[in-house]
Amino acid sequence: MTGPSTSMPVAGLVPAPRREAAHADLLVRNAKVFTGDPHRPHARAVAIRDGRVAALGDDHELAPLVGPDTRVVDALGRRVVPGLNDSHLHVIRGGLNYVLELRWDGVRSLRQALTMLREQAGRTPKGQWIRVVGGWTAEQFAERRMPTVAELNAAAPDTPVFVLHLYQSALMNRAALRAAGYTRDTPDPRGGQIVRGRDGEPNGVLLAAPGALLLYSTLAKAPALDTADKRTSTRHFLRELNRFGLTSAVDAAGGFQNFPDDYATVVDLARSGELSLRIAYHLFPQTAGQELADLRRWTETVKPGDGDEWLRLNGAGENLTWAAADFENFSEPRPELAAGYETEFEQAVRLLTENGWGFRLHATYDETIRRDLAVFEKLAAEGLFPGAGRWLFDHAETVSAGSLDRIAALGGAVSVQNRMSF
Repeated sequence: MTGPSTSMPVAGLVPAPRREAAHADLLVRNAKVFTGDPHRPHARAVAIRDGRVAALGDDHELAPLVGPDTRVVDALGRRVVPGLNDSHLHVIRGGLNYVLELRWDGVRSLRQALTMLREQAGRTPKGQWIRVVGGWTAEQFAERRMPTVAELNAAAPDTPVFVLHLYQSALMNRAALRAAGYTRDTPDPRGGQIVRGRDGEPNGVLLAAPGALLLYSTLAKAPALDTADKRTSTRHFLRELNRFGLTSAVDAAGGFQNFPDDYATVVDLARSGELSLRIAYHLFPQTAGQELADLRRWTETVKPGDGDEWLRLNGAGENLTWAAADFENFSEPRPELAAGYETEFEQAVRLLTENGWGFRLHATYDETIRRDLAVFEKLAAEGLFPGAGRWLFDHAETVSAGSLDRIAALGGAVSVQNRMSF
């Protein structure tokens, strides 16, 4: 979903309204307007009517569109562009946690970051955690390193601190280890490592080895917000996205985002007219071994397109079955996915296709993409595969030219991410 559709006039032609009903709701003048029209790439003014672009032109050309109820905005010569759409964002999950996070985006030194952490400890309510999640990398600091667990303990001796670094690792201070219940007897989960000292006790370092589930499941142990605060948090997050020019986004779902419970906040905001971002969302089976049952239940109770222009169900993904999901930790060698995952995966894709659902798939490596494409090509040969624009691969950092050709032949797309830059 890319926000409301727009209808633009032919370049150079501006309607000359004779009736009040043709007046614009909004006129932005004295602007540098990007039009998207190669024949007339720039304009000085833009008129909006019923939420859609009605006309482009110079200030004097659009003056007849101003009526008694038209809001006129003088852009003072600034650039005006259409609202941006983010095609892969975890906006629903992010909104539920936004005000709980300490952000290190753009912080230039580790010393400053630790000062922020120390200050946050002084205002964090008892029982809550300090969470630094995403938006930063050790390379941005002048010191060119991550904090140590000792530094976290010194900055926040009594408040649990969890610091996530990409999809690779996390750091926890002593208080967080206690709050999470990690001891010498806690076993390492599959695909993860709780690093221990010589005494066998966890030392505060968690590693994705290679799976990030340990990192996410640990973060999920921290207290959640209550219903009212989730609402406030989501509104703040949406306004922050608006500040960067986003007016719509596609929510790719993800782990620890259960339907319908974790969608309740955006549903409530949509009903009350308080969403400031248009959202198209996906549904992601959360429990391994239960994926087909979840997908079947959803196809029987909801359908893509349910909702309105502000909040709408878009399809399934970005996982359909857990066994088919690969990893995203490039500091580890690429792991081989289980042999034979295609059988269950094919059942999931077939179920969705037969019910008219589109989908998106998390696939980091070309090796995974090629295996998935073999399933799709088999279904396409049977006439059981979505048409163009109904499915895509997410991430696809190592996708090959040959796979891109096969994707295009099946009417698919790729939503490329930038994790390789880290």
